[in-house]
Amino acid sequence: MCLAVPGKIITKEGETGTVELGGVKRTVGLHLVPESKPGDWVLLHAGFALQVVDEEEARTTLELLEEFFDASEGEEGHE
Repeated sequence: MCLAVPGKIITKEGETGTVELGGVKRTVGLHLVPESKPGDWVLLHAGFALQVVDEEEARTTLELLEEFFDASEGEEGHE
């Protein structure tokens, strides 16, 4: 399964940038989203931003992922 997660661009220099994801800052490739700018939310996969998304969509996705992982943790003891 492949998963793209939303992160917020903090800085951008050319085709790379710093993106914050859950309080962690990572350097990512912005080659596929040349129109992106600091403050934009992007979907990240394997160290690359795949597309720009609006903030509401990004926050909704993060909430759903958090719910999923919380539910998954509760099921670990039921194997």
